[in-house]
Amino acid sequence: MNISVLGCGRWGSFIAWYLSRKGNRVLSWGPEDSESYRVLKETGRNEYVALDERIVLSCDLEEAVNSAEIIVISISAQGLRGFMQRVTRYHVRDKVFVLCMKGVEEETGKRLSEILVESGVSPDKIAVWVGPGHIQSFVQGVPNCMVIDSANDALKRTLADEFRSDLIRFYYGEDLIGTEIGAAAKNVMGIAAGVLDVICVPLKGPLMSRGAREVARLIKAMGGNELSAYGLAHLGDYETTLFSPYSHNRTYGEMLAKGERFAKLAEGVATSAALLKLGEKYAVDLPITQAVYNACYGEGDDAARCRAEIGKLFNRPPRNEMYS
Repeated sequence: MNISVLGCGRWGSFIAWYLSRKGNRVLSWGPEDSESYRVLKETGRNEYVALDERIVLSCDLEEAVNSAEIIVISISAQGLRGFMQRVTRYHVRDKVFVLCMKGVEEETGKRLSEILVESGVSPDKIAVWVGPGHIQSFVQGVPNCMVIDSANDALKRTLADEFRSDLIRFYYGEDLIGTEIGAAAKNVMGIAAGVLDVICVPLKGPLMSRGAREVARLIKAMGGNELSAYGLAHLGDYETTLFSPYSHNRTYGEMLAKGERFAKLAEGVATSAALLKLGEKYAVDLPITQAVYNACYGEGDDAARCRAEIGKLFNRPPRNEMYS
């Protein structure tokens, strides 16, 4: 298959590497002025992968879109709507889009697949690819499980069957709403985990349990299957993030609680704001998400604020464990 991977940062470069190893003809695209593209252009590798010589590296978006049957997008979630305005200038009617990214649009609360639909892409041509795993482990040959979901049952099955390997075992997603919300919310919980690494490590167990339940309530209110919160897209990925030294979101939370700044992208920051919008819209209680949002966006001493927000969670009145 002819596949273009739009975005050549950490995850995008791995996807290009992985799909090329599967025997596909892969074009890896990045903006010419980005450091990620420059490093790959000059050295043929980055800190994660070496690009196979069969991979075409290009900064020409028109070439990337027009030459592909499948377009994989791996960029910042908050930049997707503006990016799609550029992509849809070209002929995309017959293209399949696969979103290898996790987030919810902060301004609107829209899921990423919804942004593609609003950009003119047919829902039957959209899939999402999410789940546990870090590039540093994958390139060392450590396998993991992931999920591909779509409103188009045939599409998700075709992609999962074509993309599977000994390195990644794919499952067919069964709930696009739950898959997308669960994957996005995982990053928010990852920030909370990083804070706990600094102030109270044993609380990661309760965080995993209560966090998954919180996300399940939101998924159900949005019309999805609440059990999706306990699948690969959320809880499976969540567990990986909570204990991983490679997670950007966990590291962001850890540094925030230390009063330090994390220079790389942590999608969970903007996602916490987006999920709170959804919580308000659907009247869903999201206490951990609220605490993360307050920790990320509040004023004053970061370390003290993180401790205070965790304390507020413990001061909440008792209630049934599985409350809706």
